[in-house]
Amino acid sequence: MRRRRLAPLLAVGVTATLAPALATSTASAAPAATPSTASSSAATGGLDRYVKQKPQWKRCRAESPAEFECATIKVPLDYRAPGGKRIDLAISRVKSTAPGKRHGVLFSNPGGPGGQGLYMPLSLRERLPKSARQRYDFIGFDPRGVGESSPVSCGLKPAEENWLRPYKKETFAKDVTWARHVANKCRKKAGDTLPHLTTRNTARDMDLLRAILGEKKISYLGYSYGTYLGTVYTQLFPGRADRFVLDSAVDPARAWRGMIQWWAEGAEPAFDRWTEWAAERSEKYGLGDTPKKVDRTFWDLVAQADEKPIEVEGQPTTGDDIRSGMRQAAFTPKYATEGIVELKKAAAGKPASAKKLAAFVGSERSGTAGAAGDAAEVPSDNMSASFWAVVCGDNSAAWSRDPESYRRDAIEDKGRYPLYGDFASSIKPCAFWDKSREPATKVNNKVGSLIVQNEWDPQTPLPSGQALHADLKGSKMVTVIGGEGHGVYPNGNACTDGTVTGYLLTGKLPAKDVTCKATADSNAEARKNQKRDVLPGSPLPERAPDRF
Repeated sequence: MRRRRLAPLLAVGVTATLAPALATSTASAAPAATPSTASSSAATGGLDRYVKQKPQWKRCRAESPAEFECATIKVPLDYRAPGGKRIDLAISRVKSTAPGKRHGVLFSNPGGPGGQGLYMPLSLRERLPKSARQRYDFIGFDPRGVGESSPVSCGLKPAEENWLRPYKKETFAKDVTWARHVANKCRKKAGDTLPHLTTRNTARDMDLLRAILGEKKISYLGYSYGTYLGTVYTQLFPGRADRFVLDSAVDPARAWRGMIQWWAEGAEPAFDRWTEWAAERSEKYGLGDTPKKVDRTFWDLVAQADEKPIEVEGQPTTGDDIRSGMRQAAFTPKYATEGIVELKKAAAGKPASAKKLAAFVGSERSGTAGAAGDAAEVPSDNMSASFWAVVCGDNSAAWSRDPESYRRDAIEDKGRYPLYGDFASSIKPCAFWDKSREPATKVNNKVGSLIVQNEWDPQTPLPSGQALHADLKGSKMVTVIGGEGHGVYPNGNACTDGTVTGYLLTGKLPAKDVTCKATADSNAEARKNQKRDVLPGSPLPERAPDRF
């Protein structure tokens, strides 16, 4: 089933003692764990009943491998009131293939917000080396509110899920109405649940699951949004974090409006790189023999499509579609060049390859419409609802309540970042979302972790990974020079795979940051990994730019 993508896509205590209280409670179920120095008898007592759960493992699906097992546990909707409403958390595992060599558990997350992680262990079983399969039980889960974990819904129709709305003076009022309508609809449909569907609470769920499994610590492999989830875990539970791999990283300080805006900022240098690449190959592609001429070719096509949409197999493609498609395509110059060549043919009324034009023909026009998961009971708008819950609820302070401020930002950013600035900065439902229950997570710790980043990542640009590296004082970073695509490990590159696998097996970080060079094969593999965020996966719904 083809899934939709969302976009790129925090935490401090609900009270000063909440995180320590959870740590104390979970420690009581796992005696080997280091007790927290703080405690809260009420909270501890409330969580003890959760920790005592015994997962009833069974084969996930009749057609799935026998060793791939699933179960459902209960977690508190509100960790401040653990005696209140409970929700389901769907979990999965593939046990170590060599118990005598087992080190522990490897949790995972594929991205989002809104990405389903239940099937991650099956993917890791197929892709990670034998040595890693021997060393870990692979643990997956659908984050709270997602997929099979008490899925949330706002009752949104497909048209209401479309949030890729470039700024235009004549439509801005309608966009404001849309944003307010989505927020109100979510509040009416799931107002009691949405405030608790945050990254901080998902991190707390992870620690509760750790205790239920009887583990002292967890290791972790997270992609895109999953890097933020892992980072928040290290901040809340530094003593529980073992070996953490954060692949294609989110800058915590920019969650979440700033990360969406970074799509626009990051696209501009990628676009410049593309014009140089295409100009060097002008004899083959004919887009211009200088970067300036290639640039002109592109913007002439945008202007033509703005005047009259370009038809490709009956599908109208507007100038906004072309700009939106190029935002991601530019990070892979050959792909972008072939697409523009075909677009020129279509603009001239000649037959064109729809396959090569996939990035530009409606590729990012639909919102998050479509089912978020395979299970029939998952609401069709689950990906959108869970996406907005996190993006708006993690840090409401990042979102202005003044619609006119979004107009000003969109106009300014379209001038600064013409490819995508107005898409990124125009109004979103978060402008009308309820205030966050907790302040945003300030990340600043010394937990050991390994950050892995492609130089040319369309979803989480290189500066984003570098910013996380600076926040995590105990981290080391692997940078893939020339690396393209969102998601790196594993990609067949001996340098990157060797470094990451070595860390997972030994727990020893490199003595210093590592620089690897991309290969043609590793770039192709990394680009395919964007599917991790198709859930999003990448978010974003079926076609908005892949999420974080």
